[in-house]
Amino acid sequence: MAAIRSLRSNRQRRLAPAGATGIIGAMPPLIEFRRVSVMRGDILALQEITLSIAVGEHVAVLGPNGSGKSSFIRTITRECYPLRNEGSSLTIMGRDRWNVFDLRRQLGIVTPALLARAPRGATGLEAVLSGFFSSDGLWAGHQPLSATMEAQAGAVLARLQASHLAGRPIEELSSGELRRIQVARALVHEPLALLLDEPSTHLDLFAQAELRRMLRSLAAAGTGIVLVTHHLADIIPEIDRIVLLDRGRIVGDGPKETMLQPERLSALFGVRVDLVERSGFFHAW
Repeated sequence: MAAIRSLRSNRQRRLAPAGATGIIGAMPPLIEFRRVSVMRGDILALQEITLSIAVGEHVAVLGPNGSGKSSFIRTITRECYPLRNEGSSLTIMGRDRWNVFDLRRQLGIVTPALLARAPRGATGLEAVLSGFFSSDGLWAGHQPLSATMEAQAGAVLARLQASHLAGRPIEELSSGELRRIQVARALVHEPLALLLDEPSTHLDLFAQAELRRMLRSLAAAGTGIVLVTHHLADIIPEIDRIVLLDRGRIVGDGPKETMLQPERLSALFGVRVDLVERSGFFHAW
């Protein structure tokens, strides 16, 4: 935990201007959408989205399949681009133009598809190191690796209690072990926030619990969490703001206790929802 706090302090000093005080409060929004619309083929996937997420904030974007969640993530990662409408803008850390490789160092991306194209036989350590290059694995052009890179990758694996996975081929890892490697890869740059896309997909109950414990530890240590999901159980207690997304529009945005109500969720998912809260987690059936 002390190592995580140290990395957080280093990250804040790196981003802050000389002599700055109130570092986090002085930063521009981590992500800011203003009237953003996105087409996916012939479908208007996002419609006039306006949303601001602060550095260090823990937010969940919740919606059913087809609500625009994937388009939301791909717009942030520059895989999709907004329509050029008057008054529309998208900024990350106050900037509307980024080298995509630099952008990925600010936001650690975790999706189930990560590492799907990694070279056969790639180890857990190599997968984590690939985060330095925003690639799906280590290739000839990525050599030689610096000692600093290898040390930092090893430190991240240790922090996530995954050092034992460093030498194992990723195709031999369980879904839970692979997700831990994916999170380590996303953290290797000490990003301001993790952007997680349906992180519990393909995980059994034990692996889901392990993932949530890991995310809680990271959130407590200062890494921002932006969670995009349709699973209520993914929403860890540290997340205190919920954005409801439906058919490409934001239909709710506010405190967790206000947004996670049976009536709201029933309308969002189109089915009767009964809700229970236990130890800060919400469950629906």
